[in-house]
Amino acid sequence: MPASAIARHLIVPFAGRGTPGCRAAVAGLRLPKLEALLARLTPVHEDIGDEATLSPPHERALAEALGIASADGCIPWAAMEARAAGLPATEAGQPWGTATLCHWQVGIDDVMLGDPGDIRIDAAESAALLAAARPFFEEDGIALHESATPGRWVVQGAIFDQLPTASIDRAVGYPISQWSPLSEAGRPLRRLQNEMQMLLYTERVNDERTARGVPPINSFWLSGTGSLPVAFVPSAAPPVVADALRSPALRDDGAAWASAWQALDAGPVAELLAAATRGETVALTLCGDRVARRYELRPRGFAGWARSLFRRPALAPVLESL
Repeated sequence: MPASAIARHLIVPFAGRGTPGCRAAVAGLRLPKLEALLARLTPVHEDIGDEATLSPPHERALAEALGIASADGCIPWAAMEARAAGLPATEAGQPWGTATLCHWQVGIDDVMLGDPGDIRIDAAESAALLAAARPFFEEDGIALHESATPGRWVVQGAIFDQLPTASIDRAVGYPISQWSPLSEAGRPLRRLQNEMQMLLYTERVNDERTARGVPPINSFWLSGTGSLPVAFVPSAAPPVVADALRSPALRDDGAAWASAWQALDAGPVAELLAAATRGETVALTLCGDRVARRYELRPRGFAGWARSLFRRPALAPVLESL
């Protein structure tokens, strides 16, 4: 079924997670609405990769639903954001990227990327740091713009053309050396990151953050690089992405992940089930570390519908297979 024909499409990132805490929590999950919905829907597509892809399954699923074809690590999220915000030079073919302010956790052997969502950057801090950083970016031919989200900047420059970068959702909690762009094309960005680390160390914003007992902002993470396809037209009915599982999954907090799943089951999943019951065209995409699996409502006849009321797929194998 073409994406344009689906009235409701729900994408659930981190529906399955291979980390110990979340994996252990699967056995105790009770998600009656999801079980009832899966009994009515039919699996129609699987995107199977591995945990080394730069673009995680939920980002690939969203890009596919929006009609964007791109190489791994080159889904043009920043270009889409720039166009939506009306920033200059947003015509198709212009390469963009997203620079997200973050805290690099320095350990004995590795430097780890902390989740930017956990360090609470406000608009004033973001604006002050952007003003300080802009000359360094401009020296490398990179235009720097604020976004609607404090701590996330939209950047534009030729350097981002066909430069694969890892999603933050892949890199959080891992050594930055595992996910940083290591190609020759990424060398100027690594130098810029080093310059930014030295600059941020001296910024008053970080002195004030340290005094408040919150982590300093000591670098940025580049992601969302790429150019919009020339023929790209924004979808009139884009999928809904339910991202409540993200934060507990990245922390591997099994209890919080299970609690977030229960809230999703009672909210967006229940709403999708109600729509399916009314006969609307619906789709559900469950995403994990490796797999994105899309389910749709397909005609089954009365006998198939009746069986779906009594035969529900075992939930644990579904989530563990993601």
